[in-house]
Amino acid sequence: MQPDQVVVVTGGSSGVGRASARRFAASGYRVALVARGEEALAATAEELRRVTPHVLTFVADVTDAKALDAVVDDVEREWGHIDVWVNAAAVAVLGRFSDIAAEDFDRVVEVVLTGTVNGTRSALRSMLPRDRGRIVQVGSAVVMHGVPLQSAYVAAKHAVHGLSDSLRAELLYDGVGVTVSEVNLPAVNTPLYRAAKNLLPQRVRPFPPIYQPEDAASGVLRAARTGARRVDVGATTTAMVWADTLAAGVLEHLLGRLGLDLQQTGDAREQPTGNAVYAPLPGDHGCHGEYDDLARRRSYKEMLRAHLVPDRTVRVADRSRRLVAGALADLAVRTGIVPRR
Repeated sequence: MQPDQVVVVTGGSSGVGRASARRFAASGYRVALVARGEEALAATAEELRRVTPHVLTFVADVTDAKALDAVVDDVEREWGHIDVWVNAAAVAVLGRFSDIAAEDFDRVVEVVLTGTVNGTRSALRSMLPRDRGRIVQVGSAVVMHGVPLQSAYVAAKHAVHGLSDSLRAELLYDGVGVTVSEVNLPAVNTPLYRAAKNLLPQRVRPFPPIYQPEDAASGVLRAARTGARRVDVGATTTAMVWADTLAAGVLEHLLGRLGLDLQQTGDAREQPTGNAVYAPLPGDHGCHGEYDDLARRRSYKEMLRAHLVPDRTVRVADRSRRLVAGALADLAVRTGIVPRR
């Protein structure tokens, strides 16, 4: 249990954000949820309050920096501090790059990238004065190698990856106790695909193999507990890392041959399609999408990691990396490679 630990989850009313909120609540955290849809927020809060009375909700769009700063003020006023901030809000447009309108592309980047920037700034505003905290960016395997039909989402997630690397280096330089983690996910069975703007003639589905939101939530909770720089969820994400490292050209040709068809069901899409790019869909859509029958019931990688690689091992490894980096930096100064500060 995590007594008095406070977490803020953006995009917390559906998909990975909601599954993560469930895990945090079950682990004893006080949970603050941020999302655009009032109905979905209310349903999520009611669900979490069956586990813990410590739940706050905020109707806000992550593209509104002032609204997220107001969330920080309200959470600190209510609970005194913020320990973990999870950036999980996302929208998507699915289609060929040449078919995506400029304003739709920009909106996806605004939510996924600028929303993460805003959330990260707000989190730092709370965490830096206390010299402690965990920022968790919900990333994707697409940062290893982009996939077709998701150019706006992929571009934004790549930018989030670069932002996280840059910020992490600055925090390490300053020696502060705030960490930035990336949780890179495989294709996950969430309502995102139902809510995406679909420009294709067929219904869309996640890129197989498909995992469940609960596997993603395990990675988010692990990052929050350990501060690990990166948590790759599922064997697919690990395979993408190795494939892009060892055979990027082969992977690219494979995606070019199969990537478009694997993301479509072959069925004519039902009209009207959902489109939550600019406004939330009404109602409550839960954690799961439409593909429970295709999704893996459990990620064996996450199950083994939870049992064989305890959080303490991750923390020790991270401290070891910091010591090695410190020793190399000291050597560079002593040998005159870099000037003394």
